[in-house]
Amino acid sequence: MIQFLRKTEIFRRIKDPLAEFVRLEAFSGIVLMFFTILALSISNSALGESFIAYWKNYSGIQFGDWILKKSFLHWINDGLMAVFFFVVGLEIKRELLTGGLSSVKKASLPFFGAIGGMLIPALLYVSFNIQGEGTHGWGVPMATDIAFALGILILLGKTIPTSLKLLLTSIAIVDDIGAVMVIALYYTNEIDWIYLLYGGGIYAVLWLFNTLKVRNITVYLIFGVFLWYVLLKSGVHATLAGILLAITIPARASRNLFDFIGSNQELLQNLKAKTSELQKKPNEKFIQATVSSIESNCLKVISPLQRLEHLFHPWVAYLIVPLFAFANAGVIIDTELTSRVIEPISLGIIAGLFVGKPLGIFVFSWVAVKFKIAQKPSEICWAQIVGIGFLGGIGFTMSFFVTQLAFFDDEVLSLAKFAVLIASFMSGVVGFLILKLFCIKKE
Repeated sequence: MIQFLRKTEIFRRIKDPLAEFVRLEAFSGIVLMFFTILALSISNSALGESFIAYWKNYSGIQFGDWILKKSFLHWINDGLMAVFFFVVGLEIKRELLTGGLSSVKKASLPFFGAIGGMLIPALLYVSFNIQGEGTHGWGVPMATDIAFALGILILLGKTIPTSLKLLLTSIAIVDDIGAVMVIALYYTNEIDWIYLLYGGGIYAVLWLFNTLKVRNITVYLIFGVFLWYVLLKSGVHATLAGILLAITIPARASRNLFDFIGSNQELLQNLKAKTSELQKKPNEKFIQATVSSIESNCLKVISPLQRLEHLFHPWVAYLIVPLFAFANAGVIIDTELTSRVIEPISLGIIAGLFVGKPLGIFVFSWVAVKFKIAQKPSEICWAQIVGIGFLGGIGFTMSFFVTQLAFFDDEVLSLAKFAVLIASFMSGVVGFLILKLFCIKKE
């Protein structure tokens, strides 16, 4: 019986990478909710002004005349979030090569849903802010916070089909691609072409490593740090270094599957043949050498891309993103701020996320299925797609990130963040209720 349970546990661990991603992001969403509420609570207490001012303190490193100093907030938004974008880039590359976006048939529905979920919110925002200080904020309502959205799906338990979770995740991944393009092409400061040239040279070296089939992940990470630094100095947003580095990470293992199986079979057979001998006279050196060889084989058959994703994803999900939320969600909600909700910037963000996201995702998905460009999974109904459309309106992490790039006035920034919070809360509640009331999965 014990042996059977052990075997069951082993097979239970054999998981689809995207399903594992969904699990991590979902529980990360719950952690994210906690730190968001904590940041808002502190911000609106007697410690509020001190809490917000704390993140503006400077810290850095210095070697002789070389100095790199940033505020705590910038270290998080420009530094740690580069790691976040690195993991996003790894997930995008994996899904494009082997996952839910690896073929036209698989990618069509999430692709069209995501396009609608970016285009309609941006247009709605622009309709409120054709002129004025809010013009640059059209990218704010385009984003989806996958951790928050999946966290709400987790609250619904097994009533939600797995295919719906994977559809929402795929839409969010395409959404991330769009957000990265918007940040790179639109939200870029004045460019220092010398540093950008240095960045091009470093990136060429990274691609050379990839071409030469270098599989040492430490080498890629070291050059990735250099790439981050020169992009920081160039004026291009430094977090894009994470995406660019992820693209160069090899997606193929250094050892093929058949060699891996053959080598491990030989090692295990040799170990099994000496079982009786080892029981009488244990040989720790021999056992450890065999196990070490098997471990080495396992590492060589897993691609650098997979290893890095498994290494960094938990850190991003449970530390970096919650810390980002804790540092950025500090908004002092007073009568002055609430009275400004009717201004074009906040109305554009709320309309974009709460109305534009579900409308865009649903309409574009429906049109794609209607004209047989895409295929809707049979176990998913249209009401559920409306539901995940509303969950797509939870902009939070990415929306907050874009507000930092779009607005520089503290009052406008606070208003934009407040609007994101309102829209995200409304979207989450409505999405939850729709999925709770309609099209419950039949057990």
